[in-house]
Amino acid sequence: MSTTQLTPAQHAILAKAINTSGGKIEWFPDNVKGGARKKVLEGMFNRAFITPDGEGWRVAAEGYDALGMPRPGSKPAKALPGTDPELDAAVTAAEATWAKGDKPAPRTRDNSKQAEVIRMLQRPEGATINQICDATGWQAHTVRGTFAGAFKKKLGLTITSDKAQGGERVYRVA
Repeated sequence: MSTTQLTPAQHAILAKAINTSGGKIEWFPDNVKGGARKKVLEGMFNRAFITPDGEGWRVAAEGYDALGMPRPGSKPAKALPGTDPELDAAVTAAEATWAKGDKPAPRTRDNSKQAEVIRMLQRPEGATINQICDATGWQAHTVRGTFAGAFKKKLGLTITSDKAQGGERVYRVA
């Protein structure tokens, strides 16, 4: 059964074309005229249910699928899906990389505020929230959010902090 939602007009037009004219759209319900007909055709074309055919329209493979009908010229599958060895190898390779969690290296710009903050955190003396705010123009909550979101989650950096007796908290990249 198909899970594609069709309007009643779309369903009627596709079914009639498939069952009576070999997929060529030649009939429309009486209530679908003028602008409504154009909208129905446009909707079916945008969802790839129909394709241009000379001066008219023809039901596309997706239109057959939407009605749960076999595509023209297709033979019932005798083998189970997924028996193409080349395709199976490609799928297995892709799934293996997903399972490892391999992610492409995130992009950074050397002259960005983010890069400047990372350089400050990599200094031996580290950086305080106030120093970072002064250098970037950010507010303190933005700096802390950047530590948690961009640096820890996206870039995978480990941020450590120390607080000297009576001093400010100093942050560093571990």
